[in-house]
Amino acid sequence: MRIVVQRVSAASVVIDGQTVGAIQRGFMILVGVGAEDSQADVDYLVHKVAKLRVFSDPAGKMNLDLAAVNGAVLSISQFTLYADTAHGNRPGFSAAAPPALGEQLYNAFNTGLRNAGIHVETGEFGADMAVHLINDGPVTIIYDTEKEGR
Repeated sequence: MRIVVQRVSAASVVIDGQTVGAIQRGFMILVGVGAEDSQADVDYLVHKVAKLRVFSDPAGKMNLDLAAVNGAVLSISQFTLYADTAHGNRPGFSAAAPPALGEQLYNAFNTGLRNAGIHVETGEFGADMAVHLINDGPVTIIYDTEKEGR
């Protein structure tokens, strides 16, 4: 799995003119699922996100996690994180999970975060979405379970 975590002061997702998810302080996370991913990848990433310490403590040091700042997550499915751009100008997506597996693991990721006590808002799997966010920092962290030996 690949996720892009952006620290935000606010984020929302709009589908067909309707806001379907919105948060204030927290993380906007783009979630890509690969064809070889499993629940083990989900569990690893849930732990990493829940414990990620990138919010400033009173001394100004990035030392606090989501729970410490009462933060939330806006989670957006993003199969294009698996784009293969090695050949030509049109990306290929053969490394992305088939839709059924992608949706299953995306939902499992969101459920895992909720079970960790994190408030999670989402877009809609497979929908055409407009995502709005205000980067805070900006701070952007990328996790790739394949590269991290998962």
